[in-house]
Amino acid sequence: MRRLSPAARVRYFFAALTAGAAMLGTTALLVPSSEAAPGGNCTYYSDESYTTVVGQYGRDCCNNRIAWGITTQHYECGGCFTCTPPPR
Repeated sequence: MRRLSPAARVRYFFAALTAGAAMLGTTALLVPSSEAAPGGNCTYYSDESYTTVVGQYGRDCCNNRIAWGITTQHYECGGCFTCTPPPR
């Protein structure tokens, strides 16, 4: 049985390391991202002037669930909520 020279072992090590990194990178690209659905983000207002926010429901840009306040017939949906805690 032949032994590998130290130089050959280093080459095989780096080849295996490169192949592993390529597989890991490919796997990371194939994993579906879970981003917030902007169409499902709705902000509710107290009246038709759309000036006083009384509730928000959906997900923020960090994909955290946002659900606070009340729902009314005056609302706008879309966009991305900022990644801050809702008012209390």
